[in-house]
Amino acid sequence: MTDMRPGDLISPTDVIARLRISTKAQLLKELARRASALVELDENIIHKALLDRENLGSTGVGGGVALPHARLRGLTHVAGMLITLDRPIDYGSIDESPVDIVFMLLLPDNPDGAANAALACVARRLRESGVANQLRKSKTADEAFRHFAA
Repeated sequence: MTDMRPGDLISPTDVIARLRISTKAQLLKELARRASALVELDENIIHKALLDRENLGSTGVGGGVALPHARLRGLTHVAGMLITLDRPIDYGSIDESPVDIVFMLLLPDNPDGAANAALACVARRLRESGVANQLRKSKTADEAFRHFAA
């Protein structure tokens, strides 16, 4: 998947607009809950994997964006979710700015390069001029999907 595009990583049903959450802990728990149905794995396993990755260092990459991700045994494909928050939360980001755009990636537990390509693809897209602001203005999941996948 060297020519990965943002729209390859999610579908409109993988987007949540204006989620009401107040802490990073609540966010990670909610992501695990929602992802459980997406990848058909136990939400506790997903939650633990996300927490383990955060314990290595915050996935808050700056500019109000977080890219929580985890490798999961038993997962056969890259799965993503795009979430915009109704208001920014403290995430422990590298630039100390609060987060209101979250892209979670769940990755197979194998080093095939797809994981790095997926992370790079998302990071590039969210750094593109205007994309984050368009996502912040999106009122619906469909609108956010169109801005991200364009």
